[in-house]
Amino acid sequence: MKRDLRIGGYIVGQSPNSPLVFALVGLALSWILSSGSGAHAAARAVFYISLSVWAWLELSDGVNGFRRVLGAGGLLYVLISLTENLE
Repeated sequence: MKRDLRIGGYIVGQSPNSPLVFALVGLALSWILSSGSGAHAAARAVFYISLSVWAWLELSDGVNGFRRVLGAGGLLYVLISLTENLE
């Protein structure tokens, strides 16, 4: 059962969806694993892919304007981070 926190009919909080959970797990694993290892690279890939999926879903189907802005910010973060890593 999904529970939303509402104030005046406006959703201000809700439980995270699965792409965001995967992104957070990937981020936590990348902090724990030694840098340069294959497992670290896999954890970072899970983080970036999951965050991209979450951000796209929020941008396209967010329940309100704030959530859509969060999605746009997430996609922008991923794009900037990946372009910095490619240089």
